[in-house]
Amino acid sequence: MKSAIWMSSLMFAAAGGWFAAVMFAPAASSKEPRFPQLTMDQLDEKQKPLGEQIMKISSVGIGGPYNPLMRSPVLGQRLFDLFHYLRWETSVPTKLNEFAILIIGRQWRSQVEWYAHAPLAAKAGLAPEIIAELKTGKRPSGMGEDEALVYDFVTELTTTHKVSDQTYARAKKAFNDQQIVDLTGVAGNYVMVAMLLAMAEETVPSGKEPPFKEGEK
Repeated sequence: MKSAIWMSSLMFAAAGGWFAAVMFAPAASSKEPRFPQLTMDQLDEKQKPLGEQIMKISSVGIGGPYNPLMRSPVLGQRLFDLFHYLRWETSVPTKLNEFAILIIGRQWRSQVEWYAHAPLAAKAGLAPEIIAELKTGKRPSGMGEDEALVYDFVTELTTTHKVSDQTYARAKKAFNDQQIVDLTGVAGNYVMVAMLLAMAEETVPSGKEPPFKEGEK
């Protein structure tokens, strides 16, 4: 089932931090795109192999995070492979993995990270009430023990730059070592991608409503 989902939605889901609209820095004043959208015909011999791989699984071509990453094709290829693992081969259960991604998306107010992953999280079994409360910036109520652990673990690590002994002890009871490492990896990856896309000033697809409105906290 995971492979079927991957074939239809990796472009939206695997790259997560698409078009991040961040709260930590103002948008650049230039109205010209920082990275004009590339087409397959424009790719050089170093870029084309990656572009061809993306086109096989992407419903939106080489847009989104792949547009700026195509400027660094070696990095782009390695991140493409990392995205694959962190979305489809990770040891963290899908619901919790998607929840971790949403936590990062909310911290960054990453428009497409939320746009892409909120439906995936709901499909994986994350309660709509949890998603809705997280979107408002609240610590969701009604979380299960595993969900509360993921929220606390990811939030502590990304906001205090450490994980408390108490939270780590909870993680050790719920997860094995690989899962703890993979959870840390997915959180860090989606921060990195959000940073990349914020820098590139990518935007939501034409005609789509941004999840986070201007002026909202």
